[in-house]
Amino acid sequence: MSDTAQTAPSAERAPSGALTELAAAHGVATEYWDWQGRHVVVPEATIVAVLAALGVRAADEAQARAALAEHQLAPWRRVLPPVVVLRSGEAERTVPVHVRHGQQLRVWVELEDGGRRDLEQVQRWVEPQRVDGVEVGEATYALPAGLPLGWHVVRAAAGDGSMATASLVVTPDRLELPASLGPGGHRWGFMAQLYSVRSTRSWGLGDLADLAELLDWSGRDLGADFLLVNPLLAAEPAGRMQPSPYLPTTRRFTNPVYLRVEDVREVAYLPSAQRAELERLSQVPRAANTDPDSLDRDVVWAAKRAALEVVFAAGRSPARQASFEAYRAREGSGLEDFALWCALAERSGGEEWPTELQDPRSAAVARAREELAERVTFHAWLQWLCDEQLAAAQRTAAQAGMALGVVHDLAVGVHPSGADSWALRDVLARGVNVGAPPDAFNQQGQDWSQPPWRPDALAEAGYLPFRDVVRTILRHAGGLRVDHVIGLFRLWWVPQGLGPALGTYVRYDHDALVGILCLEAARAGAVVVGEDLGVVEPWVRVYLRERGVLGTSVLWWERDEQGRPLPPQAWRELCLATVTTHDLPPTAGYLAHEHVALRDRLGLLTRPVEEERAADADEQGAVLQQLRDLGLLHEGASEQDVVEALHAFLPLTPSRLLGVALTDAVGEHRTQNQPGTSDEHPNWRVPLADGEGRPVLVEDLRTSPRAASLAAVVAR
Repeated sequence: MSDTAQTAPSAERAPSGALTELAAAHGVATEYWDWQGRHVVVPEATIVAVLAALGVRAADEAQARAALAEHQLAPWRRVLPPVVVLRSGEAERTVPVHVRHGQQLRVWVELEDGGRRDLEQVQRWVEPQRVDGVEVGEATYALPAGLPLGWHVVRAAAGDGSMATASLVVTPDRLELPASLGPGGHRWGFMAQLYSVRSTRSWGLGDLADLAELLDWSGRDLGADFLLVNPLLAAEPAGRMQPSPYLPTTRRFTNPVYLRVEDVREVAYLPSAQRAELERLSQVPRAANTDPDSLDRDVVWAAKRAALEVVFAAGRSPARQASFEAYRAREGSGLEDFALWCALAERSGGEEWPTELQDPRSAAVARAREELAERVTFHAWLQWLCDEQLAAAQRTAAQAGMALGVVHDLAVGVHPSGADSWALRDVLARGVNVGAPPDAFNQQGQDWSQPPWRPDALAEAGYLPFRDVVRTILRHAGGLRVDHVIGLFRLWWVPQGLGPALGTYVRYDHDALVGILCLEAARAGAVVVGEDLGVVEPWVRVYLRERGVLGTSVLWWERDEQGRPLPPQAWRELCLATVTTHDLPPTAGYLAHEHVALRDRLGLLTRPVEEERAADADEQGAVLQQLRDLGLLHEGASEQDVVEALHAFLPLTPSRLLGVALTDAVGEHRTQNQPGTSDEHPNWRVPLADGEGRPVLVEDLRTSPRAASLAAVVAR
């Protein structure tokens, strides 16, 4: 065996001492406890691959020790840390400043509103360090108390005339619930996959006009206070559109497939020939509105894109053009880079991009920006229209009396070949994917094929990419659900080629990420819900509660330490309480064990189907018996009775928000998404239908006795 083979990282070998210390310094776990309580030592090969994705070479002991020494010197090589994030009301917080030993310093804060606060030095001796042949000292400065919430700048001026800056973010100690929710009690709302909810005027998919109709109906007629929708984030502008809303090309901008073409103001002024062309283009996708089978985004987008091209070519009035230009100026380089990526993706026709276009800062990309200026403008215009129609939907919610209105959903990551992966390549890790370790529901683990944030690079960028995502999504919303909120604390990184079971956790600065999330939500007057299901460290839920972030509780999975259904009074107050989620069948299908049958057909079970079905029957039986004990369910109840009894349990809990799947309001059985699959199941392509498979349109909901009855149950 060669020396190289002997020292190559091993998938079986445990990490060395130096590698373990290096991994800890970079927040990479070398051990963990799995969902069954077993201690797992992370293989050496996994740790080496994950460190490589962080830009750290550690293929052998010598590299690991050299990298560790470099990591320890790194703070001394910079005057200020890249960013400081603190909580308002926090006890004294200091900032280390590194300059040539003995050099004079002035340090101050420039506030977001233009004010200035000088920092005083704290008498604290730190031994100087020899760095690159220079003796460097560390001075410590105290941040003044009472700094206002917001995004500020720390500046340090040295005696030699040099200047250094660092971002300073002051976040709320706690995100208070919006005043619109009142001092206590329940608020309820529907949870819907918008693309699946069509109307007679849709172009084959639910759109932003349908969103406004759903808000008006559920708010005005049924007394709902919010509508939680799937991520509406942008997908591919050309070629096959990724059906999963949780694998977008960007987490900042909206998928224009959701636009209602007829609601674009310029349509009203089109000449008759162009209006006739729009009508012709709408016919094929509209004919699919009553098709109960799989939705086809590609057909819909081809028709809408052609129609929107007609509208774009017609131009805009001076006032409308000024509004569009103001939008572009506000969104800045983020929008321009996204629009350029869309134009390049169109031009590539689905082929791999040339090497010179892989770097968004290259000369070739700069030339392409000029060559494709008209297409860049078109894609920026689409986002302006999305922004207008989202704003209109939220206004409709307010007029319907809703306390929150639209609650958006933030996906955990982005497509590996998407716009964010291209434009934000410096803050995303390469060679690894986000996923999840094996758990009870996905016993083989999951690989979501998404590049994760690099925690070090995100801090270097002052967390601005994360801030921009949150700020944009919350602009026209009353709330935000954060999918897999544990990702703000730690993410399961899967080295490409090793499989999800051979991943490991990488930690993030959760104080910074959660703090920024709370800051932007506070400014928007919004509520934040964290999806804290699955393998979650118990202290995380405590921390999120203390910061004012609501958790998520699903009826089937709320159990006490003995595995018994949790009594209603023991549920959390700060949470979104639901009966089901989009990763389970609608409740009627769940009661029929369709999730077990589906996973059996797809080969996703790790034990015989009979055992799985028996275990599921036992778990369901315990929940149904609890309902009987509470007087919510009687013998001989129908399917609809059982579904309503399960939802009648929710108002007995202290939970502030109650979520009702729209599929449960119509008796749907089919699963929207089966985790661990792609095309094996029509994930994210199932249109809204009743228990008999008949399509249910938005107009049908307004006169649906079943929907009204279920709403009355949770509104009590």
